[in-house]
Amino acid sequence: MNMQNSLVEFSNTEVAFAHMSNAGLSKARLLFRIFNFPVLLTLGPPMANIAVALGFKNLIKNTIFEQFCGGEDIETCRKTIDRLAASRIGTILDYSVEGEEREDDFNATCAEIIRTIDVAAGKSRIPFSVFKTTGVIRFELLEKMSSHKCLSEAEKSEWERGVDRFNKICLHAEEKQVRIFVDAEESWIQDAIDRLTKQASKRHNTKKAIVFNTIQLYRHDRLEYLKTQIVGATCFLGFKLVRGAYMEKERKRANKMGYKDPIQPNKEASDMDYNEALKHCVHHIENVSICAGTHNENSSRYLMELMHEKQLQAADERIWFSQLLGMSDHISFNLSHAGYNVCKYVPYGPVKAVIPYLTRRARENSSVAGQMGRELSLIEQEIKRRKQVG
Repeated sequence: MNMQNSLVEFSNTEVAFAHMSNAGLSKARLLFRIFNFPVLLTLGPPMANIAVALGFKNLIKNTIFEQFCGGEDIETCRKTIDRLAASRIGTILDYSVEGEEREDDFNATCAEIIRTIDVAAGKSRIPFSVFKTTGVIRFELLEKMSSHKCLSEAEKSEWERGVDRFNKICLHAEEKQVRIFVDAEESWIQDAIDRLTKQASKRHNTKKAIVFNTIQLYRHDRLEYLKTQIVGATCFLGFKLVRGAYMEKERKRANKMGYKDPIQPNKEASDMDYNEALKHCVHHIENVSICAGTHNENSSRYLMELMHEKQLQAADERIWFSQLLGMSDHISFNLSHAGYNVCKYVPYGPVKAVIPYLTRRARENSSVAGQMGRELSLIEQEIKRRKQVG
């Protein structure tokens, strides 16, 4: 049994930032200082688009893009993949182009996701692939299917084509034996995504978890959904557990349309459900695999404690920790250093096309109490430490 969980110290900045040069740390410090000014996050997206349009693409590419993205295509991500692998951290290639609506774009995205599966096949350094259902099926169709509205004949054909793309990705993942995450999205389209993912899990998770559904625990109903899926399971199950990414949008829509807010009443409730979800999955580890997608130190420690209680090895392939590239390196690198399975989401895509992703990421993390301040504080601690040791 691995007893290293008691040795993981998230405050060890030497381990956390060993992969970064002094210049890289200074650049990251400047970026996180900027994130502490809300007005810049509001003006940032139009300014970024203008900068790209005026030919200043490298300005974006060498700042926020470099911090949070691996490259513009899979090939240019290889440097990041190798750098993470040197610290025994896996890469999840996340094609982060958003907001597409044309059939040709959906087909192109499907082909790109399949390429990420092919690149990951047989490589321990790329342990998962991932995709958003809205990357291959139109948002409005998912909304109609989630609310059980009738589709027109044209929409039925369009839906079938979208489902074919979804299923093609999951089948390819099984054929290549690459685990794949189906990302969670807005609550009003999630029901359709859940049904597609459940059907794919039944088909492809017969020997182990290949298809993973994503559970957003900032919703007050998702812990119960998770438990129900485990109780009624007829196959192996995979879950990526996250808190969530659409809180402001969810509350605004619920208030506008007059239905019950799907979001937890407070952060404490979200934290409680998240940890309970970890506990429930670990207690059913014989049939359930999980990836704890969290930047929360307490939840990371709690999962280590659960593994210790269950007498599970740190490197048990059924349990992974995950954080975003450019965020929470003090969690990722210290966990990996202690022998746990860790992977980083590595978004990629053309600079202009991933600006919506980068904008959302900056806003989300700046809205989490203390998130930006914590990142900045740790970076400054490491800069100070390096100066002291000469």
